[in-house]
Amino acid sequence: MIMGFLRDRRSWILFVLLFMAAADLLLLLDPGIEVELSSLLYVNALLLISFTLFCFWRYYKETAYLRELAQLAESTQTDWIEALPETRFKRDETINELLTEVASTYSQQLHTIRQNSIVQGDYTAAWVHEAKAPLTAMKLIIDSNRDHPAMRKIEAEWLRVHLLIDQQLYISRLPTLEQDYTLEEAELKELVLAEVRELRSWCLEKNLAVETDGLHAQVVTDKKWSRFIFRQILSNAVKYSQEGGVITIAARQEHSGHLILSVKDEGPGIAPHDLPRIFDKGFTGSTGRIHNAATGLGLYLAKMVADRIGVTLHATSSPSQGTLLEMAFPLENEFDHIRK
Repeated sequence: MIMGFLRDRRSWILFVLLFMAAADLLLLLDPGIEVELSSLLYVNALLLISFTLFCFWRYYKETAYLRELAQLAESTQTDWIEALPETRFKRDETINELLTEVASTYSQQLHTIRQNSIVQGDYTAAWVHEAKAPLTAMKLIIDSNRDHPAMRKIEAEWLRVHLLIDQQLYISRLPTLEQDYTLEEAELKELVLAEVRELRSWCLEKNLAVETDGLHAQVVTDKKWSRFIFRQILSNAVKYSQEGGVITIAARQEHSGHLILSVKDEGPGIAPHDLPRIFDKGFTGSTGRIHNAATGLGLYLAKMVADRIGVTLHATSSPSQGTLLEMAFPLENEFDHIRK
C-alpha cells in the first residue's frame, strides 16, 4: 500500500525535490550569498529527513481508512454497511456515501429477484400439485384396466411423466432444503425397495431384473432426500440398461465406518473422457446423445442434494462394461459439520 501511496503523490515529491535543487542552485550561483557547501549539504539532509518523516506521517493518517476498509472486505460480516470505518477526510466520506448507495441499490435489486423467485417457485409448486391430480386419475384407470394389452406401455409412459413432475417438485424445494432436512434412522431395504416399486413398470417394459444384497443395514439420514438421490441413480441405470439386463443394488460397510449403497447396471458404460463430467449440469455425454434420452439434470441434481446432506457420490465405468454408482452415507458424528 505504501508504494501505491508514493506513486499517487509522485508529482508532489518531484515538486519538493526540484524546489530544493533550484534553491541550492540559486545559493551556489548568487555571488551575493556566501554559503559553505557542507552547510548546504547539512540543510538538504535535514530537509530530506523532515520531508520523509512527513510522508510517513501522512501515509499512516491518510491510509488508515483504506486499511480498515480492506480488513472489513476480508471479514465475513453481513452488516458491513454498519461497520464502515470512521471517515477522516472528505474523500473518505464520499467513498462511504458511494458504498452505502451502491449497497442500497443492490439490496433492492436482490429483494426484487428473491420475490420473483419465490413467486416463480410457488407457481411451479402449485402447477406440479395440479398436474399430479390428473396423473393420479390416470393411474387409477391404468390399475383398473391391466388386462388390456396396451396398459403396460401406457403405464411406462405415465411413469416417465410422473418422474419428471416429481423431479420438478423437488427442484422447487431445493432452496429450502435446510428447513426441510430431518434426520432419522432408516433401513436401506425400505429406502431402496420403495424406489424399485416406483420404477417397476419401466423395469417390466425393458424386462429388467433387479437383484439386491446386504440391504438390512441401518443408516441415519434424511429419507426423503436420500430417496430422491437414489431415484436419480436408479432411473439412470434403468434408462441405459439393455433389454433383459440385470441391475444389482448392494450395500457394504467400509473400514472407515461409512455405509456404501451401490447401483450396478449392464448398460453401455461411460467413456473415460466423459466420466469426470457426469455430475455437471446439462452434461449428457456421448452415451446420452446416442440414446437421445438424457437431459443432463438427474445426476447433477443428485450431486447437488448429496453435497448438502453429506452424502458422497462416486462413479466408476468403462465402455461396454456398465456403470457402478455409489452413495456413501456420512457417519453419525459428521452431521454437526454438515449442518453448518
